[in-house]
Amino acid sequence: MNQRFVEAFYWVATLKSMTRAAEKLFMTQSAISSRVSALEEELGTLLIDRRDRQQFALTNAGMRFLDYAERLMAIHRQMRDELGTEAAGGVHLLRVGAIESVLHTWLIPLLQHLRSVHPKLQLELTVEITPVLAEAVKRGTLDLVFAAQSVSAPDIRTRPLPTMEMVFVGAKSLKRRAPYALADIVAHEVMTFQRGSQPHLALLEQLRGEGLEPPRLHAVSSIPAMVHLIEAGFGIATLPRIAAETLARQHDIAILPCATALSPLPVLASYRHDPGSSALTSVIHDALKFIDAFGGASGKTRAPARSSQKKNR
Repeated sequence: MNQRFVEAFYWVATLKSMTRAAEKLFMTQSAISSRVSALEEELGTLLIDRRDRQQFALTNAGMRFLDYAERLMAIHRQMRDELGTEAAGGVHLLRVGAIESVLHTWLIPLLQHLRSVHPKLQLELTVEITPVLAEAVKRGTLDLVFAAQSVSAPDIRTRPLPTMEMVFVGAKSLKRRAPYALADIVAHEVMTFQRGSQPHLALLEQLRGEGLEPPRLHAVSSIPAMVHLIEAGFGIATLPRIAAETLARQHDIAILPCATALSPLPVLASYRHDPGSSALTSVIHDALKFIDAFGGASGKTRAPARSSQKKNR
């Protein structure tokens, strides 16, 4: 039985799409379809129910064979590992997606680490908002994504990473030792990430809970753009502390102490289990170990400061 035919069927069944499987395996849709058809001919039974063009479905035989396909791919992977073929070649491509907050904190050190540990690794990097990243890993066009929400889908594994402490950042002229009251902060125009993002929704909820509303709440998807707007006196922004500390050394901006702590930014890693590639799994596990160590060393997991204005109601 041709292993490539089994692999094609596995990804078509897992991603529920010939097109997505073709994207995952860097093949044309017609080539994927041909491999699945050849496998069906060899087995003497249909694996995919093609009667409904609008909705993907496996036949009963297809559902049974999917379990065999995963086991066959795992056995094939183990044989490669023992004979050293994959270990010698290593994984050559890792498609990573991340939200911009991650890009400006630990993503670059992570990529440098992976390049040093896996010298043959080729990287494809996508920086996008969480919904786009979630859809990409579901479709199989990204291998590993770092986003602000969990990705829920069959065969997608998600695990939480160290959260990011969020702070208010303003022009350097606004910096002072005494903490600002939250009401004083929101007397200015406020910038946060794009509408519907976790920081945007968390800030809205926190302000409404305090009975506060800024004159204007601007949604800005780019951290560099946010920094330039802060320098121009456009308003005060919410940013991850670790990114703000780095950017403050390069620009005329400063972290503004506030008596009320912002909700931390959750970060989650989501990736699809690939039974056919232990090398890819190894790279992803190396990445997660590095992030855990980096988070602990940089103090991003520290608890947020208590609010002096915290309500008792």
